[in-house]
Amino acid sequence: MKKFKKILVANRGEIALRIIRTVNEMGIDTVAVYEKPDSEAYFLRFADQAILIGDGPRKDYLNIDKIIWAAQKADADAIHPGYGFLSENPAFSAACEDAGIAFIGPPPKVIRDLGNKVVARDIMRKADIPFIPGTDTLPAGEEGLNMAIRFGAEKGYPIMLKASAGGGGRGIRKITGEQELRTQLPQARSEAAAAFGDDSVYIEKCVESPRHVEVQILADVYGHVMHLGTRDCSIQRRHQKLLEIAPADLPPDVLEAIHQTAIRAAREAGYVNAGTVEFLVDPKTNEFWFMEVNTRLQVEHTVTEILTGIDIIRQQILLAEGGRLEIPEERVRLVGKAIQVRINAEDPKNNFMPEGGKRVEVYQSPGGPEIRLDGIVYQGYKIPTDYDSLLVKLTVRGYSWNQTIQRLKRALRDFLIVGPKTTIPFYLALCDEPDFREGIFTTDYLDAHPGLFDYPDTEREIAKLSKLIAEIHSRKTNPYAY
Repeated sequence: MKKFKKILVANRGEIALRIIRTVNEMGIDTVAVYEKPDSEAYFLRFADQAILIGDGPRKDYLNIDKIIWAAQKADADAIHPGYGFLSENPAFSAACEDAGIAFIGPPPKVIRDLGNKVVARDIMRKADIPFIPGTDTLPAGEEGLNMAIRFGAEKGYPIMLKASAGGGGRGIRKITGEQELRTQLPQARSEAAAAFGDDSVYIEKCVESPRHVEVQILADVYGHVMHLGTRDCSIQRRHQKLLEIAPADLPPDVLEAIHQTAIRAAREAGYVNAGTVEFLVDPKTNEFWFMEVNTRLQVEHTVTEILTGIDIIRQQILLAEGGRLEIPEERVRLVGKAIQVRINAEDPKNNFMPEGGKRVEVYQSPGGPEIRLDGIVYQGYKIPTDYDSLLVKLTVRGYSWNQTIQRLKRALRDFLIVGPKTTIPFYLALCDEPDFREGIFTTDYLDAHPGLFDYPDTEREIAKLSKLIAEIHSRKTNPYAY
């Protein structure tokens, strides 16, 4: 094993701070990188060293050469990529390897193979893992169009048109007929090229109203693989997750089958480090199919951590140092239920439009038993216009589904953010929705429950009072006194 002395965090915002905290707990020095718009970012205060990598926005966080330069300048012996940006780029993993810097994640070949959805399907086919019927990468031009039309005629519509190098809910289109396919295929290629630098696409049969269930895995360089249970990520907007629940509510035999399938998939792919194997599940029959492998830390990893007590980032670092998996199986007996909600500076009533440029005038966070906050927001924080709108992830745990919902509801009521619109009132409405309370949700949940967006816009009296107090404190006088 090689013990790391200094780790560079190749990310920003909430996840950069999350990683820095664990690295500091391990007695390892941390290096943060940042673009000019992030010059006063909250996460920079917690790193031992911070290096400016460019004017940005976003482009420098995606520049492999600049990240490697910063790591060499700081004499870092490892890089943690977080999620997003370069985390699933095999060229970045390879560049770290070439520079003699440890990449805290899978090897380049694993990222490359599993990042291409068609190659990943071939790997799963060899391991006899069930996956949704689909095509190989569609050839260019008329040949590809004709292959797509034949698939639609044989399997029936709707079908899903997907970018081969896609991820994060991008590059996915639902196609309901041949004419739409003819129109959408060239647009999908252009979108894939713009988003991923690769215009390759393929087609899968559409599984309507499924559940989206994923398995957190850990794997060491010695071939040992273990799971840390499941997460249900079915409630989504635009194919992107809004909240996550652990573990998924499935019969014990189905859960065990999904766990073992995920482990088999990881072994077949030669997986190392932390990752997530994702499945679609038929809510009527509980039949499940492989969807993809995310070769990085997930945004929703906190729901697994709060149930197991296992710090996944700590495990990532130990595995990257060459350590063996030594977590006892009894640690993975998930007791209770956990929910993570992503509190974003967005207007749910306006198609989740970001509230960039607004300032947080009042910030009061909740507390109490089994409540965890991962965020970067504070009173006076200005919502960035150049980056994502995530303010804080709220994770709660209870010993039953009902207790967990009630705890989440209480925490959301106690959460006060004045200034930008946020997703808090949307989640409060969700807590009272009958199907949600019964645990009935699939990937089309939001479309089937438009009433969730009818919540009142009234500002709570406590928010008005807090805003006034903040204004008096700022001005050193009461503007309403007479």
